[in-house]
Formats: sequence, C-alpha cells, structure tokens
Amino acid sequence: MLASFDGVQALPRLGGMARPDGVAIVSERFWAFAGVDGTLREGAMPARRERAGKIPLVRGLVRLGLSVSPLFRRGGVAKPRERLLLAIAVAAPLLFAFLPHRLSLIAGLALTLGLIDWLLRGRTLALHGAEHRAIAAAEERRLAEAWRGAVRPTRFAARCGTNFAALVFPIALALQRVWPFAPTVYASAAVVILSLALTMELWLAVEASTKRFARALLLPGLGLQRITTREPRLEETRVALRAVQSVLTRELST
Repeated sequence: MLASFDGVQALPRLGGMARPDGVAIVSERFWAFAGVDGTLREGAMPARRERAGKIPLVRGLVRLGLSVSPLFRRGGVAKPRERLLLAIAVAAPLLFAFLPHRLSLIAGLALTLGLIDWLLRGRTLALHGAEHRAIAAAEERRLAEAWRGAVRPTRFAARCGTNFAALVFPIALALQRVWPFAPTVYASAAVVILSLALTMELWLAVEASTKRFARALLLPGLGLQRITTREPRLEETRVALRAVQSVLTRELST
C-alpha cells in the first residue's frame, strides 16, 4: 500500500502530532491516530469555512483551531482527563493578568514548563521524530523504503508546532509590553488571541515565501526541535507510517 502511494504524483498535505502512546496524522479532511499498542483510530476533520479562511487574522485562528481539533474533540486523540488539563492550561494565563508583573511572569513560566514537560512525557520525543520522518517520507515518495528502514528521512520539520511556539512567545511578550488597556480577563484574552492571530499570519507568510530571510525565522524552532524530537527507532517510525497510510487511503479513495 505504501509503495502505491509513492507512485502518486500529487499527495495531500499532511501534518501531525506526537503523543506518549502514538502518533496522529492529519490532512485537510481526515485524521488517524496509530497507537504503539497496534490500535488505530480514525476520524474526519471539521469542514473548513471558506469565508473565514480569507479574512486576515481570523483565517489563522481558524486554521489553528482545525489543527488541534483531533486533540480536543470527543472520541479524538486525547482522553477526557487530558482534554480537561489542556483546557485549564489554556484558561490559566487569562487569570495571570491580575497578578503583579513579576509574579505573572513567574507563574506563566512555571505553567509553560509544566505543560511542556507533560506534553513531552514518555515516548513522545521519539514519536515526534517519527511523525516528522513519516511525513517527510510521504513528501519524498519514499514511504515503502522508510517502512523497510532503507532510508531515514529527516526528523526535523519546517511546519512543526515547535517552530510556531518559538514565534508566538516573543510576539506575545512584545504585545503585552505595548498593550494600552488595564489588565482584565477580557484584555488578557485579547492579548492571547491577537498574539496567536499575528503569529499565524507571520507563519503563513513564511510558508508562502521563498526568500532566505523569511525562512531564517524558522531557525529558532528548528533548533528547539533538537530538544523536542529524538531519533526514532524503526518500530516507532512504522507507528507514524500506519497513521499516514490510513489518512492517504481515505484521501485517495474519495
């Protein structure tokens, strides 16, 4: 099956997400989660809204929401307890607006480090590298070779969420510095939402650009991937490839 995909001229664009117990692969229409225990869960992505996809700032937030939908939706990748913890982690920064500036920075840093430690627990680092490798194998049409272990495509990816995180933090800090309104829940929420929207606009511009200076903005994130990924074993790469196969099978059969 993977060899047949290698012969297809145009494959859909893929993204992914590593978990401690498996790898999720997504396309515009479908997602699949392959577990290290051999299980496979499949689902459909939410339909894109064409009008929202053309409005600056809004389009980035829509795209960001779609990318994490398999994590938050019921019956998706994350378990109910994990979804609750993620919701708390997202909402907590809104309350930091009422803390003194120094205490707010300490609380935010502690929350960020705790969330990173939780997200990268277990086998996540190796499976993160496997996710990138499987997607690179699809883009290079070397899926069958990657399954056999004959080739090892890169474990680093320009479209990785680590690159997005490396951009959003400095933008959020800069926006907090110049924000003219008094700290409230609404103002704090506005800073968070606007930071994400501005970062997504920058992200989309970098993706569309072929200029070297634009691609240089990805260097901090690519550097961080040396920490957030680990060289995967063949069995871990095959976990990601099973998710890729599931998504491509449904994409090409409809």
